Amino acid sequence: MTYLKIALCDDNSGDLLQIASLLEAYRHSRKAELSYVSFQGATELLASMERRDYDLLLLDVLMPGVDGMQAARELREHNSRTEIVFLTSSPEFAVESYSVRAHYYLLKPATEEKLFPILDRLMTDFKNPEDALRIKTQSSVFSLPYGKIEYIEVSAKKLYFYLTDGGTREVAGRLADFEQALLKRPGFIKVHRSYLVNLQWVQELRQGELVTVGGRRVPVSRTGYPQVRTAYTQFLFAEADKLTQSIGGGLE
Repeated sequence: MTYLKIALCDDNSGDLLQIASLLEAYRHSRKAELSYVSFQGATELLASMERRDYDLLLLDVLMPGVDGMQAARELREHNSRTEIVFLTSSPEFAVESYSVRAHYYLLKPATEEKLFPILDRLMTDFKNPEDALRIKTQSSVFSLPYGKIEYIEVSAKKLYFYLTDGGTREVAGRLADFEQALLKRPGFIKVHRSYLVNLQWVQELRQGELVTVGGRRVPVSRTGYPQVRTAYTQFLFAEADKLTQSIGGGLE
């Protein structure tokens, strides 16, 4: 049986017990398949993640030593898959939470009314396979989830799909073979005749290049730069609007 694997991290033992109680209530009311473990420090959590994977972190921000935001940044250096929901008493770090691609920023105290809808959405995403690009080669057929593609490069009649987990898939073909399908997806844009990028994973845009969250550098054509800059700015505004809505929900 497959479970949604959750890690709770909060230095306040009372808050930790309350969140665990909410997860138990959610499990029983939704008959949800989930498991969870608790940590009272981010260092302990990060050490655990070297040995096992979690699908979701319910993470306090304000903790002594390594705080929740520092832990999230360290996690994102090598893990883009695990969802992060911040649980905190302060709205101060809400905007910063976007930089680590937090799924939600929830103000304490956590309640069923606040937490259960978030868990419902995550459970739905977890159970339903992600939309993926289907790729056929002479010897195989495989799928790459759109959300896991950082960018695509074409060189010498070969396509290189650079993925968020640090991996790369190589196939023979032309960018035109997949361009139409990719450009229909929100966030995908052609930045150069040989490169197509998922803006979701762009960390920085500069004149002549962009840097992905994985630290990879992708050239941006001189003529296309204004269009790419506009698209990236619009994408960031759209993401900021989503974040504002999530903070509003946390304040209710």
